[in-house]
Amino acid sequence: MTFFTRNSAVSTAILLCLSLPLIASEETSDEGETPYKACMACHGAQGEGKPEMNAPSLAGMNKDYLQRQLKHFKGDQRGSATGDTLGAQMKAMTATLATEQSIEAVSSYLASLPVTVSAAAKKVEGDLRKGNNLYQGSCGSCHGNKGEGNARLNTPRLAHQDANYLTRQFDNFKQGLRGQHPDDRYGRQMKMMANVLKSDQDLQDVIAYLQAQNQ
Repeated sequence: MTFFTRNSAVSTAILLCLSLPLIASEETSDEGETPYKACMACHGAQGEGKPEMNAPSLAGMNKDYLQRQLKHFKGDQRGSATGDTLGAQMKAMTATLATEQSIEAVSSYLASLPVTVSAAAKKVEGDLRKGNNLYQGSCGSCHGNKGEGNARLNTPRLAHQDANYLTRQFDNFKQGLRGQHPDDRYGRQMKMMANVLKSDQDLQDVIAYLQAQNQ
């Protein structure tokens, strides 16, 4: 009887330990809802983004990606390049997240939301076959076959995103407004990859393909 009791206690302890990360994650997600209210004016109540504010959809994005970008804005790795006006605005807004805990909480909260994008998000028309070929040949191995992103490769989701935002970020990488900081490892990688699409039409075809994956 003593043997059974000890094993039961051990089993209970193991189950409690295994459940702690989940509990902590849920608490962090809940804690992030309050500080996110300062972001709603631009990014929407459900993180769907607001194209009229040049703000992307954040709902359902990978937590680690969101956390890294927020830290980069606070640490001058992003939004500090001359000419990156919108990045500078976002850099100023991160002042509302004073601690690493608040950054993690907001990131967890946004990651927990269902993937969604504003109904006002711009959609583009393009050659889907060409867009597919260009995307799979240059982008799919990192960002996923359907633009879903890949947490293991630290790449964000590209599908379910406003076309203007995707175009602007691609141009920012090409022009050195993003990915120029020596400490922005993944940004520098994307800066090099931004040269694989040779024309504006190539980019529009790729974005049209990505948006077709939302259906």
